[in-house]
Amino acid sequence: MKRNPLIVVLIIVIFFVISFLTNILGPINPDVISSFKLSYFLAGFLPFAFFVAYGVMSIPAGILVEKYSEKSILIVAFTTSFLGALLFALIPTYIIFLLSLFLIGLGMSMLQVVINPLLRVSGGEENFAFYSVLAQLFFGAASFLSPLLYSYMVQNLHTQNTSPLINVLNKLVPVSLEWVSVYWIFAIISILMILIIYVVKFPKVVLNEDEKIETGSVFTELLKNKYVILFFVGIFAYVGTEQGISNWASKFLQTYHNVNPETTGATVISWFWGLMTVGCLLGLGLLKLFDSRIILVSFAIAAFITLTLALFGSAEISIYSFAISGFCLSVMWSIVVSLGLNSIAHHHGTFSGILCSGIAGGAIVPLIIGGLADLVGLKFGMMFIYITLAYVLSIGIWAKPLVNNATIREKKK
Repeated sequence: MKRNPLIVVLIIVIFFVISFLTNILGPINPDVISSFKLSYFLAGFLPFAFFVAYGVMSIPAGILVEKYSEKSILIVAFTTSFLGALLFALIPTYIIFLLSLFLIGLGMSMLQVVINPLLRVSGGEENFAFYSVLAQLFFGAASFLSPLLYSYMVQNLHTQNTSPLINVLNKLVPVSLEWVSVYWIFAIISILMILIIYVVKFPKVVLNEDEKIETGSVFTELLKNKYVILFFVGIFAYVGTEQGISNWASKFLQTYHNVNPETTGATVISWFWGLMTVGCLLGLGLLKLFDSRIILVSFAIAAFITLTLALFGSAEISIYSFAISGFCLSVMWSIVVSLGLNSIAHHHGTFSGILCSGIAGGAIVPLIIGGLADLVGLKFGMMFIYITLAYVLSIGIWAKPLVNNATIREKKK
């Protein structure tokens, strides 16, 4: 099939946008709590509303892709995201925010299902690994930049700044709710993506057998396989760990070390995602040298250490440790997914859908932390992450993949 560089570029932009819209909750969390006077538990419903959409939509989205065109699903996804962002930008209340986040989460989950097969066809199977890594780099770059956008907005809205964008947003965003401005930006980005996708001609995508999601007997068969359940819990635990740290770190620093969430707190979350991207690059090299299970255990132990330093260290140590924890988590997603897919022989598409449903861990774990924080304090609430981290570490011990990752040492034998 003829390659389509334009579609490859568009998909990489979509990866960037997904990340840009997804990973803003952590930096704005302290402002949300303050603006709406929320308990920690109620604040925990914010990531819940977003990530539970993945649990709801991942498998249905895979079925819809087989019935309708990729272009149609992309447009529906960004339309849903646009409506969610615009709704909250116009009516900035807590209840509307929950609905908004759920709608944006639905859109993002649909995008995740579409873009990988589309990238394979547009860039060519022989280039798929390279483009996937490139897309992840842009994903990481967006996670690094979105907290900086938030920081810029809250520091410049309703000030002497007279730039055209700020002037427009000054009229739209209420005083003391400057952080809401990022959702006007998200609405604009979503509508631009709809327009771009509408005018671009898409190739026909024929799903490989391992990209299809099947229901009925296949789904039931997989659920009877203990490794399917174990790796589903693994994804649940990993995403819960990632979101538990990224959503609560800034509030933790504000609560225990009087760190300004609009500046230093946002920067910490920015570097959390930035160092995660750096770690992904290092992980590519390490996977050529060592068994993925050894790497997983090593990085999990490092994550235990950095989390402990972040929770119990001084202000400076806590700031650096929260940021560095992103590096420690960097290889976990790809290793857990690959170990899972390599642990069963067939029906990888359906299994992938089940694994993606595990992203709902990002909904549950921050909510549990919020509930515990109301009872025993945020520091001890965040210690719940030790449990999810321990499960991820355990995967490196009990996983028995049918195929191990290829290393340079094996090739030399």
